[in-house]
Amino acid sequence: MRYRPTRREFGATTLAAIAASTFPAPYLAAAEKKYDPGASDTEIKLGQTVPHSGPGSLYGVLGRVGEAYFQMINDKGGLNGRKITFLTLDDAYSAPKCVEATRRLVEQEEVLALYGSLGTAPQTAVHKYLNSKGVPQLLLNTGASKWNDPQHNKWTMAGLPLYPTEARILAKHVVSVKPNAKVGILYQNDDFGRDFLGPFKKVLADAGGTAQVIMEQTYDLTDPTIDSQLINLAKSGADVFYNISTGKASSQSIRKVGELSWKPLQLLSAGSTGRSILNAAGFENAAGIVAIRYSKEAGPGHWEKDRDVMAFEELRKKYLPTVDPDNTIAYAGYGQAVSMGEILRRCGDDLTRANVLKQATMLAGFHSPFFLDDITYSYTPEDYSPMKTLHISIFDGKDWQISDKPVTE
Repeated sequence: MRYRPTRREFGATTLAAIAASTFPAPYLAAAEKKYDPGASDTEIKLGQTVPHSGPGSLYGVLGRVGEAYFQMINDKGGLNGRKITFLTLDDAYSAPKCVEATRRLVEQEEVLALYGSLGTAPQTAVHKYLNSKGVPQLLLNTGASKWNDPQHNKWTMAGLPLYPTEARILAKHVVSVKPNAKVGILYQNDDFGRDFLGPFKKVLADAGGTAQVIMEQTYDLTDPTIDSQLINLAKSGADVFYNISTGKASSQSIRKVGELSWKPLQLLSAGSTGRSILNAAGFENAAGIVAIRYSKEAGPGHWEKDRDVMAFEELRKKYLPTVDPDNTIAYAGYGQAVSMGEILRRCGDDLTRANVLKQATMLAGFHSPFFLDDITYSYTPEDYSPMKTLHISIFDGKDWQISDKPVTE
């Protein structure tokens, strides 16, 4: 016998057909899940490379904080019901080791995305590989201008203020307070250092005054000390010292300026303004340093009762008790882990690499707990500048005194 649907069945079938042709898929299949390698119903795998050893090992704490944060998330039930597996591998701030570690994360561990990896030179060695594979390389701990290239390298995004932006703002500050400045510069002898150097010098030249760079000195990350470079700069007659350095070299150079009784106006790259670096240099030697700031400080001081700083302190005490309370590098890692978690939260059940990238490029307006209260991300799909608003600040020997009004390049 030929089957004939009832009037109710016919009506239901007809409505379903109309809906299927009228409404977008998400309205009909809210439970539909999409996965790329590194994601499943139960797990999301993330990767990172940072120097857990070698001359940049000070920054290895970024990885340990990421482990701690995602462990905390997992202990609370995971993210959208999924546990986070976070793999932070040691690249020793070496390009060849970074290539090896990154290939392992992509080809063997099959991570969904990488975030928070560190260093202009190491990340330069892998960014074309990751873009060819379509693997997100997000929130990099480097502000190199090359990362703002959504047209040609859309999978790579910086996590720090772009170095040229920072350099230009500092140069304008020099011109305004010391129009006849004689500037001596110490810079790291790689893409990191040169990304600051050129824009800074161009602003001085375009200002049309007499401010000028009279000496440049370089150092390599493998150099045990930078004493000779600082002695040369002190003897040059420079009355402004632009210190484009990282980690141990920053502490050494600030301390050496004090030992030499040299009294220039000191400018410091923002990545080296953490209390742990200044403490190693001696706060008395750091007094008067000018830097760009966009972030808070962990530990005792101005922000110790701040809600975001207190949340980090709670995490540190429970999961990272051996990390010092004032380790601002660790606090920065916490802010980036929270931001990466927010990107994944926004992905919902569409855990494809394309959607991870999409959500990252739409992060404008999100406030990382590491940021000053009036700073947010500024990413858009067309412009990968992490943030465009910064503050001038001066270290008074105890804390940073931050300008009331932010500065936009």
